[in-house]
Amino acid sequence: MAAEPLLRALARMRGIILDDTVLVRAVASGRQRGQQTRWKRVELRYVDLKAGRRLQITAYDDTQAHTSNHAVGPDQTDARDAVDDLLDQPFANWHVETTTEQHQIRVTKKLEAMVHTSAREDEVEVEREHDKAKQRLLPEDDPVLVALGISDAQGRIKPTRQAKYRQVEEFLRLLDASITDAVAKGALRTATADDPLRIVDLGCGNAYLTFAAHRFLSHVRGLPVHLTGVDVKEQSARHNTEVAAGLGIASETEFVVGSIASATRDRAPDVALALHACDTATDEALARAVEWEAALVLAAPCCHHDISAQLRKNPTPAPYSMLTRHGILRERFADTLTDALRASILRVLGYRVDVVEFVESQHTPRNTLLRAVRAGGRVKGGSVRKEYDDLTEMWGVRPKLADLVEV
Repeated sequence: MAAEPLLRALARMRGIILDDTVLVRAVASGRQRGQQTRWKRVELRYVDLKAGRRLQITAYDDTQAHTSNHAVGPDQTDARDAVDDLLDQPFANWHVETTTEQHQIRVTKKLEAMVHTSAREDEVEVEREHDKAKQRLLPEDDPVLVALGISDAQGRIKPTRQAKYRQVEEFLRLLDASITDAVAKGALRTATADDPLRIVDLGCGNAYLTFAAHRFLSHVRGLPVHLTGVDVKEQSARHNTEVAAGLGIASETEFVVGSIASATRDRAPDVALALHACDTATDEALARAVEWEAALVLAAPCCHHDISAQLRKNPTPAPYSMLTRHGILRERFADTLTDALRASILRVLGYRVDVVEFVESQHTPRNTLLRAVRAGGRVKGGSVRKEYDDLTEMWGVRPKLADLVEV
């Protein structure tokens, strides 16, 4: 990876993005220090409509996606103007995929471009159809969805499994964006065939999202991946091992029986997942990830009994009595306080953390995801530590995670 002037690197990417014969997709994300972008994330690809080929831009804000189509061609300026506008935005990362190469650009504090370019092992074909099924990260007839019982034998999503399919898709979008961003920022290494990306799913259960993650990263992103699932139920490990064998990925996956707290690895994972681990099991998973110094952690908490029980025992500080007087409000506040404290502790431990919506709340109440990227060592003082200390002192609570990581 070499540094070069930012404008020169972006000008080179501009030429690639505007070439509709080679671009697979381009993704812009993050923001440069002290700057603000119009969008949180932007994806660009070419699609063929009845009116002709268009550059399709999907821009994401905090709540939804906005899609627009722009005319292309030598006499058209629509697509060029749209690309120039995005390149002018202070994004921190660009990920540009072509049929033969992948380019990663990370903008440094000095406003230089750290550029990494890698060749694909095989040239890929570009999908241009403007078909929602084509835009899905895993199509309905993907073998992994059939094996998991989400799709039927004809490759159609079962009516009773539509919510699960949406959950899988949204998780993969978050995983895709998180890995792209972490690699671009230098927090996550670039995987190779000899040293694949190591992912561990703590409390994997029947591994719907585990298998979907492996399938997407290995077959869609083309990344070498080795995935380990950990669960206390022997039945889960046996079932998942059989599914992996049926999919022909037994050598790339491993399912072990054990608790999250006791999970060990010969080599520390690069990515740690904890998806819907109940109550303090999420804390155990986060503590394990921190102990391994995992570069990327994705945790979708489930249930928040521990802090809720502490709130019931403690007097509520003034003037916040209305937040805990009614049971339903106390439970919801406990959920928010628990995840806020988890995020705060992870920051103290040297992670960049954001909290995002996992799946829209109308599909599932378990719709919060903590995303943490390792950025450095433990913070010993300053505003990050003071925020955490002030919050726990005010509410008189001690998070389980704090005990596990000795904060």
